[in-house]
Amino acid sequence: MTITTECKFYSTTLIFDKNPEVNARTETERFRCFSYDELIQRDKVNLDIFWLKDESLEDSENLPEPDVIAAEIMENLEVALEQFGSIYQELEGGE
Repeated sequence: MTITTECKFYSTTLIFDKNPEVNARTETERFRCFSYDELIQRDKVNLDIFWLKDESLEDSENLPEPDVIAAEIMENLEVALEQFGSIYQELEGGE
């Protein structure tokens, strides 16, 4: 795992990329970027994210069998592939 010492904000959608006002970040005393070195010097610093729990895994005793999970994944992937195929055909003009 690599921890960078500088803070950078990246746009993740085209909406943000097209609107510079949305991209503008204003640092204040309360909301600002901290380097790793600044954070590690603080008392009681903890960069572990174990407290972020996946609630869907809390009832792991009642999970379906692996073959059922695999079949559901395959079905979802096939549907997604069909959707991408439709989008591709629309983009190519071959509806």
